[in-house]
Amino acid sequence: MSDLPTPPASAPNVSGSSTPSEPLDIKGLSQAALTEWVLSRGHKRYRAEQLFRWLHEKCATSLDEMSNLPRELRNPDEVTLGGLEIDNVIESLDGTRKIILRTAAGERLETVVIPMGKNRWTQCVSSQVGCKMGCDFCATAEMSRRKNLTVSEIIDQVYIARRLLGSETQLYKKRAPGSEPEKVDVANLVFMGMGEPLDNFQNVTTAIGLLLEPRGQAFGQRRITVSTVGLVPRIHDFARTTPVNIAVSLNATTDEQRNVLMPINRKFPIAVLMETLRTVPLTARRRIFVEYVMLGGVNDTNEDAMRLPKVLEGVKAKVNLIPFNPYPGSRYRSPEPDRILYFVDKLMKAGIQTNVREPKGRDIQAACGMLDGSKPI
Repeated sequence: MSDLPTPPASAPNVSGSSTPSEPLDIKGLSQAALTEWVLSRGHKRYRAEQLFRWLHEKCATSLDEMSNLPRELRNPDEVTLGGLEIDNVIESLDGTRKIILRTAAGERLETVVIPMGKNRWTQCVSSQVGCKMGCDFCATAEMSRRKNLTVSEIIDQVYIARRLLGSETQLYKKRAPGSEPEKVDVANLVFMGMGEPLDNFQNVTTAIGLLLEPRGQAFGQRRITVSTVGLVPRIHDFARTTPVNIAVSLNATTDEQRNVLMPINRKFPIAVLMETLRTVPLTARRRIFVEYVMLGGVNDTNEDAMRLPKVLEGVKAKVNLIPFNPYPGSRYRSPEPDRILYFVDKLMKAGIQTNVREPKGRDIQAACGMLDGSKPI
């Protein structure tokens, strides 16, 4: 495995023009970097605020929409909005939508929006095309890592999903004149799609900063969760710089087992990972989400259930048990219902908050661990 990337000390310097052959992706700039760029072009600060709102509050899809801005700030020869194009939208029987997207280079990726009741949706966001972590039970791992998504490609997943859900609200109004449906919107973001978020540290943290910005999408800190396989050197960096929820994918109770399921364990074994989680600074009400994908006959034994609370001793954890979602070519199976109940019982008796994640989107290969933009459904 290659060395992990070094987190950025600060936003990149964007003063001056980009090269003629490569327009500047202004949607992917942090607010500070965008302001620096606008000022460097001789414009006043309020122009940067106008531009930021066009990009991240109104979610402009073209430079021409920004009609109140000077032409030189939206010249297509110098700037671009980056982002993604919709390839397809597929709806599950349970209402889950898988949005298949393409980058400018033609790479496919997927994001999923999941109905959670009361017109509120959770969106599963991707951070990479493919993944190099090699987890043995994940369809995305079979793609390897093809590229890190840019900042604009990360946030555009959210902007596209919100536009799609917003258009559904408008369609309902047309079909039922005089009625006023509740707003349908994305309420929570989970970085649990394709890729390892902390392996794309700079772009993911910049994207989250933009999504939290009150003058943009204004997501609350508790509404965003970022999941990692356990890149130990990045966990403290992330917790220190990005005030959102952290989830860790554990999936085993012994190093022998986790070495097979998750190769990252050979570099950062369970004891090292748990010690890191014990020292992550958390507020009184916050906990680290620990994800445990249950593989039938593999990591769902009575012994695993009894070991798991001991592994988590001293960690302010909330456990999410995730029944494995079979995908084409996988050699694993889902656990039996009694296995799930046994785990819940042991964890709850140990005083550990526990939740069983209901599979959604299985019929369209949109559930946890099933995303693979390279394969047709």
